[in-house]
Amino acid sequence: MRVAAIQMASGSIISGNLLEAEKLISEAVSDGAEMLVLPENFGMIGVKQEDVIEFGEKPGEGPLQEFLADQSKRHNIIIVGGTIPLKSDDDKRYRNTLPVYNGDGECIAQYDKIHLFDVSLPDADESYKESAVSQPGDKIVVVEVGGIKLGLATCYDLRFPELFRLLVDKGAEVIVLPAAFTAATGKAHWHVLLQARAIENQCFVIASAQGGYHVNGRETYGHSLIVDPWGNVLDEVNSGSGYAIANLDLQQQHNIRERFPVLSHRKFFVNE
Repeated sequence: MRVAAIQMASGSIISGNLLEAEKLISEAVSDGAEMLVLPENFGMIGVKQEDVIEFGEKPGEGPLQEFLADQSKRHNIIIVGGTIPLKSDDDKRYRNTLPVYNGDGECIAQYDKIHLFDVSLPDADESYKESAVSQPGDKIVVVEVGGIKLGLATCYDLRFPELFRLLVDKGAEVIVLPAAFTAATGKAHWHVLLQARAIENQCFVIASAQGGYHVNGRETYGHSLIVDPWGNVLDEVNSGSGYAIANLDLQQQHNIRERFPVLSHRKFFVNE
């Protein structure tokens, strides 16, 4: 399967972001993409993090979900829809939801981001409290689409290897990671963590990122990329809008798992 990781620098106006996403989707499809992954918060990054709350959509309704359904059906492709804000049972918080659409425009899976970015960055005057506006998920999601078992994760989830191992235990061959990594954390950890997750789980990782400056004054790292099960970066886009694209060789993955059977060598206990 030929896959694309789309990169954007989303702003606060949804209509403008959707026009940019539509353009990039069309370009990637023209380049042969059969599945593509949008970045986290592709539809909107507000001036303040709470700005997103008022644009929270009910499941199956709203411009963001309508856009994803229309694009997947129009191009007959699989779209991993970055993340979109869905209404939760708390009026002051939304669910940061990663939806997957098949080529018929049907939403076949949703993953609510589990790990929320509540941090103060060392040696930088930056702090974040995602839990103030977002409600965490509690379900691990693997979905079969296009003959591939796809594991779903989002941004800060990357720092929790146990989640990736659980996805692989549920059969994941490819793991997608829409993200909006900060410039500081991205420069320090983005590549090494993505390659580690791919290597230790012997899976493909498709990471689609925000990359550039945003209306809230924040800079995101970009460097959307596709990593194979041996840790090789198959393609990468640095900053600004664009996409990384590559063919996923599942036979290569099968051979690696068979000849270098790390996953079957795991030990869950030791004698003290």
